[in-house]
Amino acid sequence: MLEGKELAADDFYMSPEGYKVFTEQYHRKRGYCCLSGCKHCPYDFKNKK
Repeated sequence: MLEGKELAADDFYMSPEGYKVFTEQYHRKRGYCCLSGCKHCPYDFKNKK
């Protein structure tokens, strides 16, 4: 996560299962791909199974 920064309301949403899902906006603010295959990754990372 963004170190020392609070999350804005539009940086994430809660899934029906109760998980925090980060938005594309959050990923762009973070500035890099974490290679975890995030749902809204703007860096075109494809998680190979």
